[in-house]
Amino acid sequence: MRIEDIDKNLKVDTDIAESDLIWLDAKQAPFSLHGTFYDENQQCYVRMPQAIADSVSRGISNLNRFPAGGRIRFQTDSSFIGFRFVQKNRDLSPQNTLLGMSGFDLYRSIDGGQETYFKSLIPPMGITEGFSSPVKTDGRMAEYTLNFPIYDTVCEVYIGLKKNARLSASNPYAHAVPILFYGSSITQGGCASRPGNTYQAMLSRSLKTDFINLGFSGQGKAEPQMVAYLAERCKNASAFVCNYDWNAPTAEYLEKTHLPLYRTVREKNPNLPILFLSEPQILLDPKAMGPRMEIIRSTYETAKAEGDELVWFLPGDKIYEGPHWDTCTVDGCHPNDLGFYRMAMAMEPYLKEMLHLN
Repeated sequence: MRIEDIDKNLKVDTDIAESDLIWLDAKQAPFSLHGTFYDENQQCYVRMPQAIADSVSRGISNLNRFPAGGRIRFQTDSSFIGFRFVQKNRDLSPQNTLLGMSGFDLYRSIDGGQETYFKSLIPPMGITEGFSSPVKTDGRMAEYTLNFPIYDTVCEVYIGLKKNARLSASNPYAHAVPILFYGSSITQGGCASRPGNTYQAMLSRSLKTDFINLGFSGQGKAEPQMVAYLAERCKNASAFVCNYDWNAPTAEYLEKTHLPLYRTVREKNPNLPILFLSEPQILLDPKAMGPRMEIIRSTYETAKAEGDELVWFLPGDKIYEGPHWDTCTVDGCHPNDLGFYRMAMAMEPYLKEMLHLN
């Protein structure tokens, strides 16, 4: 017997029987895309130009087609919103939820207020080519943010609104120049239970800022092609957050690449605030992680000694501090939702200082 046959609250609703809907392509205005763009050649949403991703590594090439951190924003007073997603659904990862990997979640704000959780758009088990999801609303004019999956290819997003509903562009983020995040699977969002629970999404809501997620599971290795791309992409960023150390094969590799990454980014972006993180620690081997943290600290101290006042350092052994520190991960490495919350709270004061936010 299936659990949804016992508990109706665990049944996933994919039926869109609502009549009088107008279906729209979310790539078109007035919908706005953030943290992702549509690649016509690949016929899917990506996070960086595919040719550059291909030049870095096979892993980056594949992961680029997972639009983690991508968002669609719009305003409507439709009393019903239908969503249809065309995807290339992936095999499940044991550490991740299906909702986190392949699902979407929806946030909204009323009258310019705080953006808050509204609904999870949950894929049914066994999906192979996407799914549909119905959303009922109270019919008030509201601003919506649809968060993309963390580990799945999204080919198309269609949004259905009631025929007489109003639709308009979203308001700009209060801090519209995006923060650029680079790193590992933790940066990508593994293993948040749903897309809106990654630390970048939490920070985006609390700071009302746009962001770009360039976290790549197992592939954050600061290759020369990637570093050159980061330096160029940072020209249109308000801050750069760098956290790739756990993907460096060895401490020696991290030492060889970390300071050069900083120098390349700084050369192209002399006024860019930069935050260095080491991985949050819980059950990770302290003998392995300690030297890595000191290598990152050394980059920070070298920059400061050279007169750079636009660098910050957040040590990973401080991120999960507090009650229930030992419950912050799924597997001793990847954060759960509590872990991502602790990461967001640890980073928030740094980013407020970096961006001169109240």
